[in-house]
Amino acid sequence: MMNEQLKEKIMEALEEVEDPELGVDIVNLGLVYDVEMDETHNVRITMTLTSIGCPLAGEIVEQVKNKLSPMEEINEVDVNITFNPPWGKERMSRLAKIALNVTD
Repeated sequence: MMNEQLKEKIMEALEEVEDPELGVDIVNLGLVYDVEMDETHNVRITMTLTSIGCPLAGEIVEQVKNKLSPMEEINEVDVNITFNPPWGKERMSRLAKIALNVTD
């Protein structure tokens, strides 16, 4: 099982992964839906993309793996891309909305 401190550390690392098209990190964009760890320390990130046909999906997945793989507490990283529920601007943090000039 994963403690809150490790989950926070993982989320902080994911804040360093930017959506290349928008220039804002995937956490503040609200693209990360869930972080889970099994008993063998394999981590599964469930996330979405801003659009179904995102041409940079592979690049984002690689960045996620590259940020998390060096962490000693983690064995393997699996990224599960889902479009359910679909992403919308309401998932964005205040910081992301300001950065992208998005109004409510």
